[in-house]
Amino acid sequence: MADFHQEGMITTLHGLYEAFDREAYLSSMEEKLEEFAQHVRISLLLPSLYSEIQNPPVLDNIIDEISKVRYLRNIVVALGGAPEEKQFREAREYFGRLAAPDRDVKLVWVDGPRIQNVLQEIEARAIRTGVQGKGQSVWITLGYLFAKETSDVIALHDCDIVTYDRLLLARLIEPIANLNTDFEFCKGFYARISPTERTMKGRVTRLFVTPFVDAMARIMRERGYMAMERFFRYHRTFNYPLAGEFSFTASIARGINVAYDWGLEVATLSEVYHRLILRKVAQIDLVPNYEHKHQELSPEDKSKGLHRMVVDIAKFYLTYMRSHGIPLDDAFVDMILHTYYQRALDFIKSYGDDAQVNDLHFDRYQEELTVQYFRGFLWTAWEQSKGPYESSLIPSWNRVSFSVPEIHRRLLEAVEADNR
Repeated sequence: MADFHQEGMITTLHGLYEAFDREAYLSSMEEKLEEFAQHVRISLLLPSLYSEIQNPPVLDNIIDEISKVRYLRNIVVALGGAPEEKQFREAREYFGRLAAPDRDVKLVWVDGPRIQNVLQEIEARAIRTGVQGKGQSVWITLGYLFAKETSDVIALHDCDIVTYDRLLLARLIEPIANLNTDFEFCKGFYARISPTERTMKGRVTRLFVTPFVDAMARIMRERGYMAMERFFRYHRTFNYPLAGEFSFTASIARGINVAYDWGLEVATLSEVYHRLILRKVAQIDLVPNYEHKHQELSPEDKSKGLHRMVVDIAKFYLTYMRSHGIPLDDAFVDMILHTYYQRALDFIKSYGDDAQVNDLHFDRYQEELTVQYFRGFLWTAWEQSKGPYESSLIPSWNRVSFSVPEIHRRLLEAVEADNR
């Protein structure tokens, strides 16, 4: 069971319900959400690859659990990796199991010709829409939800969660749907422990993002960059900054730029930082443990796995610093590199002690080797982001609709035609 400690910058919502009867808690939570749904319209956005339909033991359970809830007005699947029409039709039939008399279910066929035409129309106005991937799929699907104008609260989670149950969904949505709490953005967090291997997972969060932002907060404070120090302390406050689960109000979602690469999660946190006062931001403990597919380290191939993930995330942070007045050069980044590495080694000692007292397997050599690789990936990110490198952010829908006034109508027509 979680503690009840509050970090101070944002509100942390703990899993204190674990002290009580879980089923009674779930029943009470869903009853509250059904009441909230009488006043706010709740939508669920599911980014899914076509390949995930081919993993029925995982996705079948997710669909079955979501089917049991009665507080969702809309479910929209952002379908990627499906260039063929027969794949889209198969996916539409599969996710059609979520349909209900009072719940609309639609698929946004990102690879389909209609959506591709919409993206080209936006690009023609000199607005970058990124490259195919989760970020672009989420962004275009948010545009469809805004075009429908039937969402007040939007939640998002991945479709590869092995340990999924609908309590995760209820807890993710409740802080935003509950008008008494006044939150506008809520980020999920959880432990990442493999029950079969009895090991800690979440390597990029544990071994890169957390020690990196911790080191950066110290460096910025020592150099007198107090605004940047506060930015990194904000990121350090999140227990799992790379979690793919979050919820927000439609109004804040309209104004957020969305990263189309692996920087999606940290970029979203940064966008929220600039658009909300922090008392409207929360993080919530979603489940006691969370299991999903694991990426390979891929040290020799910077286009795949954790290698690409770390490079993309690091490029976001480095570009963010430069765009906010921090003069980076080779010497400064070299200092960052070594400071991060030393801080990561400190964290590894703490993780090892934590693993030992919890009877987990912990390979300290492999952890330290991974951090060595991450240190090298950080330098790769710097090499790639030098000069006039532009961030991987797709402009917000407020920006797009200003430049392309008819875009919502075009997007609505495209999705509705695909789903007929």
